Amino acid sequence: MKTVFFDIDTPLDFVSPSGALYVPGAESILDRVAQLNRSAPVLISTMDAHTEDDPEFRQWPHHCVAGCLGQRKPASTLLEKPAVVPNRACEFSVVGLYDARQIIVEKQALDCFTNRHLRAILSHLNADQYVVYGVVTEICVRLAAFGLLQTGKRVQIVSNAIRALNQEVAAKTLADFQAAGGVII
Repeated sequence: MKTVFFDIDTPLDFVSPSGALYVPGAESILDRVAQLNRSAPVLISTMDAHTEDDPEFRQWPHHCVAGCLGQRKPASTLLEKPAVVPNRACEFSVVGLYDARQIIVEKQALDCFTNRHLRAILSHLNADQYVVYGVVTEICVRLAAFGLLQTGKRVQIVSNAIRALNQEVAAKTLADFQAAGGVII
């Protein structure tokens, strides 16, 4: 059974207390995220890569500006030979991902499926199941998990490797996810 792990949005701006959009308690899951990343048969990490005047900043404060410290992932969550997949028209080929231990999918919106290359990557990987973890449970984790459910494959969320901003909304998100066929592990 081919499994793809999804490390959702764990840059310093979200997981560090000094980060621009710190998720309270997110630093407490970093060891688990790092362990999951290291044990992943195939790993996709999502990463915001905003410009200084990104439209998302109308809704959220500045965060994860490409090239800035806050956009970087904690070193413990990075694997050797990462491949960065930008969200723009470019000479992209899934063949270039063969040697990558970690596929970092850049995005400029909450939903990782807005990256124009993600669906091609998933098609190429042809996974039987997905394992999802990261932040924020009721926002980006939710969008990724429900998007992956649409593939018709088994999708699992790792409950001790996620963090939320609103616990009530996160609980409803997880209940809705299970009702849609997802599994909490």
